[in-house]
Amino acid sequence: MKIKQALDFAVEPVEPVEEAASLKGLRARERLIEEASRIFADKGFAKASTREICLAAGQNVAAIHYYFGDKAGLYRAVLQRPLEGMASVFAQLSAPELTLEQALHLFMSALLCPWGHDEQAEWCLRLHLREMIEPTHEYKDVIAQHILPLHTQLVELLARHVGATQVDDALHQLAFALAAMVHDYGMSREFMNVLAPSLLSGDGALDQVLSRLVGYGLALVEHERRVRQGG
Repeated sequence: MKIKQALDFAVEPVEPVEEAASLKGLRARERLIEEASRIFADKGFAKASTREICLAAGQNVAAIHYYFGDKAGLYRAVLQRPLEGMASVFAQLSAPELTLEQALHLFMSALLCPWGHDEQAEWCLRLHLREMIEPTHEYKDVIAQHILPLHTQLVELLARHVGATQVDDALHQLAFALAAMVHDYGMSREFMNVLAPSLLSGDGALDQVLSRLVGYGLALVEHERRVRQGG
């Protein structure tokens, strides 16, 4: 009986040590990003203290070096957070079966929704707004490595739908115009909440906003197509 009990205990499934350590590491990394988002948004990159971030995240002072290399690496990870979900969406823009309307819906929903309405989203939004006033070298790296590929995919999509054989400045301008329409719902949210309180509140509000933005986008692309045809 004792032998059987010992064998039963020996084969009882337990969480592997490596898996437990990996999960613990993922949680620690996530906590650092969460707290860094808040502190960077509040103080900016230069004034934020790595010690303060580690203390808020419940990690030792060496954690940032372990998970991100240095303070700049952590900052880039924070800046990249709202962009992570966009890459998979933008990759779909090249699908030949997509209509322009479907493609614009994918693109605009990706830009409209990543900010969300929770505290984490607000911190990310504030941080990106801060970067527009006080741009850092790290932000330029994020633009080159993560935003440029997304912009390129959008411009190539527009080129196909306006009949352009190669990308030119007018297509870049069109891409900027489309993105700006959507970005404004994040960047100017506080103004909108004062000037038009019901616009972004209530069930289905964002869906209605998105539907109209797609319609405006279709009109812009059609205008560019007609200009190129001499209309």
